[in-house]
Amino acid sequence: MALLSGTTSRLRSGLGRLLRLVLLLAAVATASFTLMVHSPVDPVNAYVGGDLAAIGPEQRAQIAERWGLDDPAPERFLAWLGNLAQGDLGQSLTFNQPVTAVIGERFLTSAALMATAWLLSGLIGFALGVVAGVRRGRFSDRAICWWAYTLASAPTFWVGLLLLYVFSVQLGWTPVCCAVPVGTLTDDVTLLDRLHHLALPALTLSVVGVAPVVLHTRHAVIETLASDHVAFARAQGESTTGLVVHRVLRNAAAPAVLLQFSALGELFGGSVLAEQVFSYPGLGAATTTAALGQDVPLLLGIVLFTTVLVFVGNQLGDLVHARLDPRVAADLVRARRRRGGVEAVEAPAADDPPAVPAHRATAEPVGGPR
Repeated sequence: MALLSGTTSRLRSGLGRLLRLVLLLAAVATASFTLMVHSPVDPVNAYVGGDLAAIGPEQRAQIAERWGLDDPAPERFLAWLGNLAQGDLGQSLTFNQPVTAVIGERFLTSAALMATAWLLSGLIGFALGVVAGVRRGRFSDRAICWWAYTLASAPTFWVGLLLLYVFSVQLGWTPVCCAVPVGTLTDDVTLLDRLHHLALPALTLSVVGVAPVVLHTRHAVIETLASDHVAFARAQGESTTGLVVHRVLRNAAAPAVLLQFSALGELFGGSVLAEQVFSYPGLGAATTTAALGQDVPLLLGIVLFTTVLVFVGNQLGDLVHARLDPRVAADLVRARRRRGGVEAVEAPAADDPPAVPAHRATAEPVGGPR
């Protein structure tokens, strides 16, 4: 009976998440299409560019008719939805390629950039946050906090321009632009060349993304060090290093991991600016090109793709958080029982941990005193 109830609860939870994703995609697609339709940019003028005076009204009308711009906006949106239901995202007006091909090609370039920045910001931010929390009130703590607050208020494009000026213009250590050497054939590009061009854009994104991880980790470390189980272990003679390794790191890691997964949307937003600064041909640069050129099919495809990416990242963050902190998983099971009406019939097990409020989740021990 309990096994059947658990399976039903998980199935209901999965269907609920799928329904939320569908509703989210519908809302995002509708809002994005509405903004694009009411944009002051003329898609035909953006497509023609400098040759605007060389074409006549007849040619403009032919371009508009080919793209379906003469049709009412609701009719165009419904036609796009019909194609989407068949797995067709349409044809990019700017790149003259299928939207899926453009997204697939550009995402491969952006994936290496965002993954590198995501890992660096998480590892560096977590390490600095632990150091600041352990050495609270000392010079190192004040220096790390000052650096984090400064980076938190610094725009991504400003940090990118500053790093570009220092490392590319003044020192000449990194390339000025692009993902591969200019004028080099794709077959002749080596892995070292790609890493060389990836270093500075990834450093820009990771430096900007470090600040939230540092501040949240520092707060979690301070709360854990002030908890009763740490005070008990310290009274038994355990060293500061032992306290940090055995009792602090896991409690501080849970909120840091959750924060990293939930920051995928901000990471993509930062990549849009970073790719513009470094002329990096990724998905962020394609987003800017689609928006400026009124490439509605491409922009809608990118919006839907990034929405799914961020949604999946948030779900993975919840799963990893529950794995690192068993109390979170216990609270989720208890909530599912309440929704399914099982709790009134089935009493909680004696060894179930007590429910912990969300704002106190980092202050309690994950394991018992050693």
